[in-house]
Amino acid sequence: MSVSTAAAAQSVCAPLPVLGRDVTVPLVTGGEVTYAALDYAASAPALQRVWDDVAAYAPYYGSVHRGAGYLSQLSTDLFENARATVAEFLDCRADDQLVFTRSTTDSLNLLAAALPADCQVFVFETEHHASLLPWQDAHVTYLNAPRTPRQAVETLERALADRDQHGPALVCVTGASNVTGELWPVRELAAAAHAHGARIVLDAAQLAPHHPVSVQDLDVDWVAFSGHKLYAPFGSGVLAGRADWLRAAEPYLAGGGASRKVARRTDGGVDVEWHDTAARHEAGSPNVIGAYSIASACKALTEAGFDTLVAREQHLIAQVREGLAEVPEVRVLSLFGDDAPRVGVISFVVDGWNSSHFAAALSAEYGIGVRDGLFCAHPLVRTLLGSDPQTQGECGAPEAAPGEKSLNAIRVSFGAGTPDEHVERFVKAVKELVQDGAKWRYRTEDGRCVPAV
Repeated sequence: MSVSTAAAAQSVCAPLPVLGRDVTVPLVTGGEVTYAALDYAASAPALQRVWDDVAAYAPYYGSVHRGAGYLSQLSTDLFENARATVAEFLDCRADDQLVFTRSTTDSLNLLAAALPADCQVFVFETEHHASLLPWQDAHVTYLNAPRTPRQAVETLERALADRDQHGPALVCVTGASNVTGELWPVRELAAAAHAHGARIVLDAAQLAPHHPVSVQDLDVDWVAFSGHKLYAPFGSGVLAGRADWLRAAEPYLAGGGASRKVARRTDGGVDVEWHDTAARHEAGSPNVIGAYSIASACKALTEAGFDTLVAREQHLIAQVREGLAEVPEVRVLSLFGDDAPRVGVISFVVDGWNSSHFAAALSAEYGIGVRDGLFCAHPLVRTLLGSDPQTQGECGAPEAAPGEKSLNAIRVSFGAGTPDEHVERFVKAVKELVQDGAKWRYRTEDGRCVPAV
């Protein structure tokens, strides 16, 4: 550890308590070790605070908006209070709507279904598939990967200025890359969008767990994120922002809860009057525990203080980056360069190693869980690697779809619950694997690299 990193370590807080922090896993070389969960960008472990809050509520669980009984009333209040808590966490405008969904993917598909007719959508090729793919029924312009934040803004400005019509338009952009961890210039992109009469939706799946997200300060029209990235399990997400497009759209799902009145017509058909509140897009019995867990996580992060959490995460980022920089065979992937601000998400490749093989060895021999592959951001990873998608290493994925035969990169990600020991073990393991090679033999099974038995 460098002097600067050691000094930083003395000024930051301890990790927040999370579930699984004491779980041990077997090593293929013998013995057990405490599991180092370094795949936060996929799903962060649940905060102990969230789990405790949910456990305390569980005996009082009841139907929401459906009953006159005490538990139903209690659950309804808890659900709607969760909505208010998350809206406050996001610093929403007074007239914004906040819809509980299943995930970021679900949120963005909901917004895609609510686009006005003839809406044009602008999205960078660098987006996660959740942001890249929902707009297939709209007129979509895919923008090339920028190499600086300023270039991102300029690229968007040119595209908006050149659009072939002046009707509704939407820009979709990430707040922090799920591949490189780099922060995007959201405020500047929002200003560019609005200057050209467009709206903007922020994919905050990787941003919200690491930094405060203010709808008003960033001046975005909508924000989407997932609970499972925010230390909250149970499969819930959020779409929050302008109400007009959501009110004008047909319900995302037709059913109970979305409808205010339903009556038979004399011709045998059915007339429906839909709600114009968030309930319009929350048909069916909602995931009350999922919504409550998100609200609990929002409270926990707010009370811990993002300034403190960010300072600690920057300390961990420095540890990882300094350690990887000492290994010449390692190349860290980046769009905006080494000095770009980022969250705790770092992807890299290792000369002479297939990514699946390297990740399997980290798991089997060191008890470290990372992610390998294309991270649901295929165009971005290919751009960063400049690689031939047909290239296949010794432990590739022959059963993958055509053009996806190679698992291309390794991603390490961490956050508020990560202890120093986990990143220290990771850096040490990378150095040992590169220097000494794997201690075990590996083979491909069902498209994955696994220890040979």
